[in-house]
This record gives sequence, structure tokens and C-alpha cells, in this order.
Amino acid sequence: MVLYFTGTGNSRYLARRIAEGLDMPLYDLNTCIKAGDTAPVQTGQDVVLVTPTYAWRIPRVVSQWLGNTELTGAERIWFVMDCGSEIGNAAKYNRQLAAQKHLRYMGTAQIIMPENYIAMFHAPQKEQARSIVEQAEPALQKVLAQLRAGQEFSPLRDTLYDRFMSGPVNPVFYRFFVKADAFRATDVCIGCGKCVELCPLNNIRLENGKPVWGKHCTHCMACICYCPKEAVEYGKKSKGKPRYHFEALEKQQDV
Repeated sequence: MVLYFTGTGNSRYLARRIAEGLDMPLYDLNTCIKAGDTAPVQTGQDVVLVTPTYAWRIPRVVSQWLGNTELTGAERIWFVMDCGSEIGNAAKYNRQLAAQKHLRYMGTAQIIMPENYIAMFHAPQKEQARSIVEQAEPALQKVLAQLRAGQEFSPLRDTLYDRFMSGPVNPVFYRFFVKADAFRATDVCIGCGKCVELCPLNNIRLENGKPVWGKHCTHCMACICYCPKEAVEYGKKSKGKPRYHFEALEKQQDV
């Protein structure tokens, strides 16, 4: 089974491609996490977990869900992480998570996809984003070939920098940066509720037709990047920056 969590669609796209390539079922963790559903999941022997990279590891909400959920029948697990640039030493923590689940760790693969973290970085314009997705194809095909063969993924770079970013920096980043305080809706907000619908932690509610953010946020960027009116800002850091979500690329390709 292919499990995935996504913020703005990159991981969903990769998970679907992997599931189709392996003829495996696809399981949406966003829906489970949003519903607080930790009922056992009948996965079969092999599990492929596809996630974005948050602070140089898999998202904390995903590791927490896995810690509370029985993967019935699972024996082996592969991790596929997409990122805008790098995943640090995430493999170390994925190996630990596999051990906690009593699963054989089959490695971690990194696939570069368009950046979405506009709370800190710049997302690419659509043409550049499309180019990045095309450039990711060889890495995706390699992942598929290794999965079909039941092979472990090749070890990734493991430098002092990687260990520092995934180690000490990760909890500091969550403590001081992963907050919803700076999100706000501008006057062009139409109160459509898209942000409420997409928030995996139920952290957004509508008050008087405008979104209000609570204290539980994972910085998935779904609220700001899927807003149809680009009415959501993250303080001053998002002003003037292009929004990115994968489905926008698919729509433009279909024209």
C-alpha cells in the first residue's frame, strides 16, 4: 500500500504515480489525520510512505499518526520524500520510526519538487515549476524500478550539516517557526471555506465569513496556496510571492 500526506499536491502526485506503477492501493493520510482516525489499516506486506519534507524530516503529524496506528500485515517500509532542495539526515529518523513499528526499513529516497514553503522561501512561477516536475521524472523512475524489484533505496548523503539540520534544528524550527499566528485573510477573501476544508489539523474556522487560525498548525501551506483569490497572507513574508499547488500545473497542461 502507498500511504501519502500532502500540503500542496506534490506528494499526492508522486504517490499516485507510484501506486499506479506498482498496481498498489493508495491511502490518503490527510483525511485520516483530519478525522482523527487511527483505526488499524490493512496495508499488506509492503508499505511505501510518501511525504513532503518539513524541517528536514517527515512531517511531525505523519510520524505521530504512524505511532498511533497499526499497519496490519506490514513487514517492509520504504520512505519517499519530496522537497524543494534537501531532506538532511531524515533517513536516520525514518529508520527509527520503522524500528518502532517493527518494520524492515528499506531506505529513504529524495525527489526534488517545486518549493511551496512561501512562509520562508519563494515558490516558482508555473513554467519553472513545470520544468522542475519534468526534471524529477528520472528520480521517480528510479524509485519505481527499485520498488518493483523489492530493493532497498541507496543510502543518501550524510554530512555534519545534514545531521545538524535534521537533529538539533528540527525541534527548534517547530518551536519557533511552525505557528499560525502570522496567517491572515485580506479584504479580497470571499469566505469560500476552502482553507477550512483543506487544513489537516482543523486549525481554521470561519468567523463572520472570514478564516481565523488557531494554535495547531503544521505549516503545510494548503490554506495560503490553494486560496482561489490569493486572499491569505503570512505576515509580510508572503506578499508578492507566487502561490504554488500541483493541480494548477495539471490544469494548465490540459489547455
